[in-house]
Amino acid sequence: MACLELSKEVKLKGEEMDCTKDGTIDLNGKPAIRETSGKWVAGIMILLNQALATLAFFGVGVNLVLFLTRVLKENNADAANSVSKWTGTVYICSLVGAFLSDSYWGRFKTCAIFQVIYVTGLALLALASQLYLLKPKGCGDRTTLCGEHSTMGVGLFYISVYMIALGYGGYQPNIATFGADQFDEHHPRESQSKVAFFSYFYLFMNLGSLFSNTILDYFEDEGMWALGFWASAASAFAALLLFLGGTARYRHFKSSGNPLARFAQVLVAATKKNRVETPENEDDFYQGEDDDVTGGRKMLHTHGFKFLDRAAVVTSRELDDQKLSDHNPWRLCPISQVEEVKCILRLLPIWLCTIIYSVVFTQMASLFVEQGDAMKTTIANFRIPAASMSTFDILSVAGVIFLNRRVLNPLVSRFKKCKGDNTGLTELQRMGIGLVIAVMAMLSAGIVECYRLKYASNDCKHCEGSSSLNIFWQVPQYAFIGASEVFMYVGQLEFFNAQAPDGLKSFGSALCMTSISLGNYVSSFLVSIVMKISATDNMPGWIPGNLNKGHLDRFYFLLAGLTLIDLVAYIACAKWYKNIKHSEKIQEHEEDDKV
Repeated sequence: MACLELSKEVKLKGEEMDCTKDGTIDLNGKPAIRETSGKWVAGIMILLNQALATLAFFGVGVNLVLFLTRVLKENNADAANSVSKWTGTVYICSLVGAFLSDSYWGRFKTCAIFQVIYVTGLALLALASQLYLLKPKGCGDRTTLCGEHSTMGVGLFYISVYMIALGYGGYQPNIATFGADQFDEHHPRESQSKVAFFSYFYLFMNLGSLFSNTILDYFEDEGMWALGFWASAASAFAALLLFLGGTARYRHFKSSGNPLARFAQVLVAATKKNRVETPENEDDFYQGEDDDVTGGRKMLHTHGFKFLDRAAVVTSRELDDQKLSDHNPWRLCPISQVEEVKCILRLLPIWLCTIIYSVVFTQMASLFVEQGDAMKTTIANFRIPAASMSTFDILSVAGVIFLNRRVLNPLVSRFKKCKGDNTGLTELQRMGIGLVIAVMAMLSAGIVECYRLKYASNDCKHCEGSSSLNIFWQVPQYAFIGASEVFMYVGQLEFFNAQAPDGLKSFGSALCMTSISLGNYVSSFLVSIVMKISATDNMPGWIPGNLNKGHLDRFYFLLAGLTLIDLVAYIACAKWYKNIKHSEKIQEHEEDDKV
């Protein structure tokens, strides 16, 4: 039923009703009513869901490197690589979730299914650890070594952690986009809320990990791994119940079909017409029907990638086919469909430039923890778990989000207003700032490592607490990482969501996560290459089991140099990039409205 017809029906009953203008629908497939759907009521439920799900994820991920070294007895380099590969798998699974969401299931159904997989994986991890891996009881702390593990126990462990990777990864990009769907970008007030949602989404995600990085981290560091994993499973289950509890309130977008076929059609059609001349007049391109447009908005023709424009050129053969009402989408594509492909191609260079940043970010969950574990971690008789230092990252995220929204962005807006521009920092500008701060984070970590080595003992067996340098010297590097996250990852979420075609919004969010994924794989590759090159002629290498005999500082400085080179490439790509352009929203029942 059209919104206009639904509005008339409700007004006959003496009620006023306004439907959303962005094409969202309710659970029954009818136009979403503004007052009874979406907005911050649904948004807050999604934010709380994200906080609880993230608490569960970091309850496993933040100490995974220590679990691998203490319980499964892997060395430092292998454990760091295992964590990088696992984290990379988490985020590569986001592409799977985004594809299913945009193509077939829709965001709500996709979120629900992958959350069920996520909860199951967490419960299986807790069960496998308690029954098979933590033998003898209480092992896995700083002093008690675990015994040998059965093949079944280790197998269940890896099955469970990769179920967690699939569940959390498939759910994550969709929940971010689904939350943004609750705000109508065609409504002045809701459009502002939609922009703010991404900042709050990232804030709640970090607040959710705060409990994991403090309370759960402490219990797990003391050897109570099963308790920590069960707490994570309970949190994820509560998040699932909360998400399902808002079912009647949510706004939805219809899935738009398989995007791979649409992309392939453009490439095939353009290739078949490689000798066809493109017209000078943009109106001469094939416009297609309204039903051919994903998301209800046509994308305007842009210059660049001109070879793809041939897919929308109408030749004599297509004219004959049109007379016979025989349209072949593998020979002729609407210009809006061609622009979808161009849009993704333009996003790729920006996306590639974010991968090196993710290499920096992933050190916080691996080498930062190992570095902190080799420092003085006690105050009086209280021991500070190395992984809990990421609390300063979370506090930095919260503080910088507040300063950015309340201080920095308004100041930039006022400055730009004098030049006729009323916007604050753009997404691309914020991502560039994030790269600059990432360089500072790696320089800080490298300098701290130099001083840690200066006050370290070379004869330590496990290298825990072997340096007299206090662990709080790590605070600056964690704070820099947190500040860079706000500019880079929040900027990425907004940028890819705004610049992706209407039918590929989840794919836009997945691009952000897959950059983290590839960053983890690149980090693992770099660690392997560095160890292979540096561990020669009986040298222990830069990242040996005993960090006091290595040079972790050189690895940090290497990452700082790579990030600086990446920043130069990013600036070039950002200057080249052109924003997506849409025509006005297609009104499905324009003729009915005139009547």
